[in-house]
Amino acid sequence: MAPITEVEGRRVALSNLDKVLYPETGLTKGELLHYYATTAGVLLPHLRDRPVSFLRYPDGPDGQAFFTKNVPPGTPDWVTTAEVPRSEGPARMVLVQDLASLMWAANLVTEFHTHQWTAVDPDEADRLVFDLDPGPPATVVHCCEVALWLRERLAADGIETCAKTSGAKGLHLLAGVRGASSERVSEYAKALAVEAERALPRLVVHRMTRSLRPGKVFVDWSQNAARKTTATPYTVRARAVPAVSTPVTWEEVAGCRRAEQFVFRTEDVGPRVQDHGDLLAPLFDRRRAAALP
Repeated sequence: MAPITEVEGRRVALSNLDKVLYPETGLTKGELLHYYATTAGVLLPHLRDRPVSFLRYPDGPDGQAFFTKNVPPGTPDWVTTAEVPRSEGPARMVLVQDLASLMWAANLVTEFHTHQWTAVDPDEADRLVFDLDPGPPATVVHCCEVALWLRERLAADGIETCAKTSGAKGLHLLAGVRGASSERVSEYAKALAVEAERALPRLVVHRMTRSLRPGKVFVDWSQNAARKTTATPYTVRARAVPAVSTPVTWEEVAGCRRAEQFVFRTEDVGPRVQDHGDLLAPLFDRRRAAALP
């Protein structure tokens, strides 16, 4: 039987704590849960009120991975859920609102992926996102060049942008927005991706077509669609090493010269939070959220 731990008055079963999930580094499931427990202060605000899609990898990144969007069987009754709209009809999804819920979910061994809207108002997007994905031999270094162009272009429209690593190969740009549907935000994001390709034709592609992407940065605007999700800030990814989707400063973006500079592992995040706090905190200030032009 899995050991029971009390978390903020809730009884949470935590299983297989000695299991090695990341053979390349030796990270165990217990160490992964410790990462989430100690990072909860900055992670939970990015999860709260946002329906979560779980990308589960219970046997580590080399094992089977699968998405769970609906409330998983066996979910404790104290975990908050919400009915969300879908094209095929409403569904019920998990909301990770507190530390106990986070530890229950982390015990599933999962990446956290969230929408650009909240369960409180699913008809209005409060986030704009660009997923910058490099096609080899391009790397995150090239993503940073594109990110700087997009930051300046968005600023011209009065939109303040933050950046984080994807935790995989690329970079994510996020901005707080208001007063627009996911469809409208998607239209705006696509227009900027097209504009970026015209301005940087040797570097940018805005279409997903694989044959167009080698050596270029795909500016993926489509994750603004209401049905889509993006890796949540501070989630650990199912990669060979326990890389984290980590907020970065614009000075770091401008100074990135090697892809290795933007690989942050679980042990790197705590010191960064101690030094910088949550670099994505501006996203929570609704006074700084911009209306789309």
